[in-house]
Amino acid sequence: MTKSNGGNPQKTQVKVSLMGGHRLDGATLYERTVTASLIGGADVDLTAVDIPDGAELRITKLSLIGGVRLRVRRDVRVEVHGLRLGGVRDDGPHEPGGPTVRVDAWGLIGGVSVLRV
Repeated sequence: MTKSNGGNPQKTQVKVSLMGGHRLDGATLYERTVTASLIGGADVDLTAVDIPDGAELRITKLSLIGGVRLRVRRDVRVEVHGLRLGGVRDDGPHEPGGPTVRVDAWGLIGGVSVLRV
């Protein structure tokens, strides 16, 4: 994960495509990432990322058709916001504290699936 230092504002990574999804992993992910596509989902793998306790990583997904598949460690808390048909599948920790990944998913069709390893 690319982190901004304390003196600089947070950087935002933007990925755009008309058709086709995006594959993101920890080495190429900023603290804030926006992925947008007309048709296509986002496959995000954060299993190798060491997110410090209390830190928040934010991913925003915009699409008409396409969901989010997110892979995280078991101790990472995931918050899902936005509007989409498809729901959320997550069986992880919901207590405050620890590292947090916030997913804002906006779209017509496509849910958010959180896989813990």
